[in-house]
Amino acid sequence: MNNQIESKKVYSTIKVMAKNGSLLSEKLVRVCQKKHSFLFGTAAFDTVPLAGGEYSGKELEAAQVRADKLVALFNAATLPFYWGPFEPEEGKPRTEPLRKAAQWCVDHNLKVKGHPLCWHTMCADWLLKYSNEEILKQQKARIRREVAGFKGLIDMWDVINEAVIMPVFDRYDNAITRICKEMGRIQLIRTVFETARAENPGAVFLINDFDMSDAYDILVEGCLECGIKIDVIGLQSHMHQGYWGMEKTQKILERFSRFNLPIHFTETTLVSGRLMPPEIVDLNDYQVTDWPTTPEGEERQARETITHYETLFAHPLVEGITWWDMRDGEWLNAPAGLIRRDGSSKPAYDELMKRVKGEWWLLPVELKTDGNGEVKFAGFPGEYELSVDGDRKTFTVDKKSDTIEIHL
Repeated sequence: MNNQIESKKVYSTIKVMAKNGSLLSEKLVRVCQKKHSFLFGTAAFDTVPLAGGEYSGKELEAAQVRADKLVALFNAATLPFYWGPFEPEEGKPRTEPLRKAAQWCVDHNLKVKGHPLCWHTMCADWLLKYSNEEILKQQKARIRREVAGFKGLIDMWDVINEAVIMPVFDRYDNAITRICKEMGRIQLIRTVFETARAENPGAVFLINDFDMSDAYDILVEGCLECGIKIDVIGLQSHMHQGYWGMEKTQKILERFSRFNLPIHFTETTLVSGRLMPPEIVDLNDYQVTDWPTTPEGEERQARETITHYETLFAHPLVEGITWWDMRDGEWLNAPAGLIRRDGSSKPAYDELMKRVKGEWWLLPVELKTDGNGEVKFAGFPGEYELSVDGDRKTFTVDKKSDTIEIHL
């Protein structure tokens, strides 16, 4: 695994020159990493009340502790745009609280993703009074409003969520299942993707699903064959019932790699308490009031988290992993956090920190240029800073960075 991770490094030659173009030969240079290109993310819903000033006193202090841990480890954040809670009353979206949260994330060097633009679950109930034709108009208008309105703050979106089950979802009536039944999955996917892209052509747009069966990659294949442009394939890995294991993970990666598109693991969960019973089909059916973390569970979670992250980080097409959620007691009241309810770090958080800001991070190094003003450099794709005699220059490394010229 370490060899696979090492293979993700970029090996480049840095040519260091003065402003007048002369080579800086036999010079000591210092290089340090500033950012990762790989997205280490988390669901960051807690930033909405924090940025909106909804906390005070002890609650604010605790929220700030959580926020400090978030920005120390992560460089990406997912914010909630579920249509029902976002616009509980027609024409009155909660735009400003989400705008403040997105700005907070950007100010703290977090790349923001909005989740999701189209989903049958947590949909707005007021849509049910409309015809299917009007529902589709409302859905397109909602996409245009959010994608255009948040452009520059949020340039990455889960455009459609869980489309595999969408037209056959029968737990309760909802507007999006209605139009998906009528239109079919692929036509709805085409519509929402084209609507989003028209508002922000430079943004990154994902399809996202929890269904890791053949049905999902067949759907992706059908979309691509129809000419729908999908930037990233989103795969959910909610493992409340136990870690998938490397074999299953590798098989899933192999199946979706055939599209040669970037892959994001958009929702990753491993619990640190008792496992959810295996007979539960819909995770939402497991409703408990008490689901504590345990010392044994935390050690298991740490081991499995590192194995999962190492497997994904090593893969050439995986470009992001998002943890769901950062703190215990969020979705399903599960002990699925990297930090406990009291804000203290679990072993999984500490072990991830050792990788993300340690083993997978270039600590400051001193190098000496040769007679041609060149140094050899190896680092993971991301942003770096080179300094010589107090002069500093930021540069970006990607897969194509064979030679980098730095002018000081």
